[in-house]
Amino acid sequence: MKTPTGLSRRHMLKTTAAATAAAWWNPLASTGRAESPNEKLNIACIGIGGQGAANIRRVDGQNLIAFADVDKERAAKTLKKYPEVPLYSDYRKMFDQLEQQIDAVVVSTPDHAHFHPSMMAIERGMHLYCEKPLAHSVNEVRLLTEAAKAKGVATQLGTQRHNLSSMRRSVELVKSGAIGEVSDVHAWVSSSRGMPNYPAKTADVPKHLDWDLWLNRAAERPYSPKICPYNWRFWWNFGTGETGNWGCHILDTSFWALDLKYPKRVDVTDPDPHPYVTPKSMATTLTFPTDSGSDVRLHWSQVPSVPDAVVRQSGLSENDLKPHNTLFVGEKGMLACGFKGYQLLPAGDFTDFQEPESFIPKPRGFHQQWIDAARGGDPASCGFDYGGPLTEAVLLANVAFRAGGGFDWDAELMTASGTPAATDFLTSHCRDAWRI
Repeated sequence: MKTPTGLSRRHMLKTTAAATAAAWWNPLASTGRAESPNEKLNIACIGIGGQGAANIRRVDGQNLIAFADVDKERAAKTLKKYPEVPLYSDYRKMFDQLEQQIDAVVVSTPDHAHFHPSMMAIERGMHLYCEKPLAHSVNEVRLLTEAAKAKGVATQLGTQRHNLSSMRRSVELVKSGAIGEVSDVHAWVSSSRGMPNYPAKTADVPKHLDWDLWLNRAAERPYSPKICPYNWRFWWNFGTGETGNWGCHILDTSFWALDLKYPKRVDVTDPDPHPYVTPKSMATTLTFPTDSGSDVRLHWSQVPSVPDAVVRQSGLSENDLKPHNTLFVGEKGMLACGFKGYQLLPAGDFTDFQEPESFIPKPRGFHQQWIDAARGGDPASCGFDYGGPLTEAVLLANVAFRAGGGFDWDAELMTASGTPAATDFLTSHCRDAWRI
């Protein structure tokens, strides 16, 4: 659609978002809106089954103008609900044909296929909502983060639990000083998923699937139903394990409450990495500098239930801790929290504690934040300036595990020192045809 000035509507929206981004970084900058903030965005969605379908339901008040998916069977339910929206098997063709019509893009592909469509969208000045983890490797995440900032596009990382009232309240308690200065945080995912068996036999590619497009930039390999459509998550070439799957959700609380950004050190306990598949369990520690001059140690683990150290330190039983996934350890006490609630510990020390009034505003809908930002409103709560460093931390934990040892991390230079093998896992393989 053309405006009275002759510029495309997408160009106008892009310019508005860039001005808003400038105002966010420079409080003295003024922000003008090129158009009504109520005008609908033209959105293209890449990956429309599974989580992609859930994301589409939350943005379908806008103009859905194109879908892209390599698996027609998994896409079928969404196509039935939105029969008027055209489907592309190759999103590159979608971008080529509809570039001037697309304002914004939602990416809900497997981890290994996040970077390529996301960067294509950003380079074209399109606003971007991308599922967690932001990308498959640390270097990919940094490239997307910097490109989005340079282009001034509105972004949002798919950490939808950021909107939960229980998480917001936990953050308020930490920030208000209820437990004093925090020295350690234990965060965990209770899961033993990982280590799938290597496919003993090859299988024919289903007619509804374009396997080559599904592989995206990953190295060629035979199709296997043990990898696609879901278990890719537990193969290093395609996924990031339970750490990538849940880490961005769970560590979000710590990053938000403590204003964390980039760690200076990453350590791993008793690593036993497999070259092809992700682990059933792991334990890492990321050390972050703080403005106060002291360090915060963030202990991340994948365990079958609850880490033994958390049970011992909190004084709670394993059963009592199951609703939680995070334990903040402060100089005045502890806070156990999760997606459903929180507890100040030891309970006896907080009998007469007067909780502070809420000071974090109740958020708009998570997807709506991004839509509003794309139309010139305030930045979304988990834009890539926040979600990028969060994802990098999650992936650095995987790097230490796969490298078999800890390392010092220079976030500015993007270099790891102390375990030479760590450098090998900072980037992902990319086939020549998929290089940008």
